[in-house]
Amino acid sequence: MPETIPGARTAIERLRTHPALPLVAAPTPIHELARLRAALGGGPRLLVKRDDAIPFGFGGNKVRKLAFVAAQAVADGADTLVTTGGVQSNHARVTAAVAATLGMRCVLIANGTRQERPTANALLDALLGADVRYVSSREERNAAIDDAAARLEREGRRPFRIPLGASTPLGALGFARAVDEMLDQGPAPDVIYHASSSAGTQAGLLAGCALHGLATRVVGVSPDDPAASIAGRVRDVLQGMGPLLGVDGAALAGARPIEIDDAFIGDGYGVPSDASREAQQLAARNEAVFVDHTYTAKALAGLIAAVHAGRIPTDATVMFWHTGGQVGLFA
Repeated sequence: MPETIPGARTAIERLRTHPALPLVAAPTPIHELARLRAALGGGPRLLVKRDDAIPFGFGGNKVRKLAFVAAQAVADGADTLVTTGGVQSNHARVTAAVAATLGMRCVLIANGTRQERPTANALLDALLGADVRYVSSREERNAAIDDAAARLEREGRRPFRIPLGASTPLGALGFARAVDEMLDQGPAPDVIYHASSSAGTQAGLLAGCALHGLATRVVGVSPDDPAASIAGRVRDVLQGMGPLLGVDGAALAGARPIEIDDAFIGDGYGVPSDASREAQQLAARNEAVFVDHTYTAKALAGLIAAVHAGRIPTDATVMFWHTGGQVGLFA
């Protein structure tokens, strides 16, 4: 059994009482994926944690992070949320939804080209009343956020900057608390698979597992960047979570292996691959679960490949943490 982080008991209590908006009103369901397991020819027991079923703002992992981050924005007296992402960003859509429910303005910096007829997340951003401003590349986003915030301040407004994906130490608390939620629903799985990119989800899951002394492996499947790059971001977020929880950040960051599988990126971010198409069809046709090619289909493809290769013991329990993104199917 792994050693528990010193001060973990107090950290868990601090986590449970940390200010957060009630965006995740109830535990998200955990379902058995018996038909998918049979379609794969057997193997470990498969479960899915359905964060795609969060009712707020079409759901997804960003809701958990923004519950904490937006609570800080309210405490700071902000009147405008400013963030960034791609044209079809799930994070941008949820940020716009949060702003709408709080009576705030929302400014989104989107890298890409304005759609002549908005679809999917871009359509929802417009319906939610977000002010979407476009830049041509990812590299321009941070400067554009700073520029937008400075302009808002000159107008007398109080902007609150939210980094990409709300993947900050504060945002990651949402997934540390989600581990608490998972344990209330049943025994811990042996392995958790999920999509990992901006690092907040994986950092939160690792922190939650470490605080509870779980032996659960947390495997992030990259949709875009090399494993070393994402692992570095996860480590940085974990270190930053330490002071928020009253524990040593370095100890938290080193408590569990940071496992990233970058073998399923294919031709790039948001580009379907043969493996993601197969995973998408298997999930839909066997379980009526929908996964998107940008994130969750590639993560599920990584899990399926691990099962086929025998890298997970057949007596293990594997949880696929569905981080949402199904709106992207309508892009």
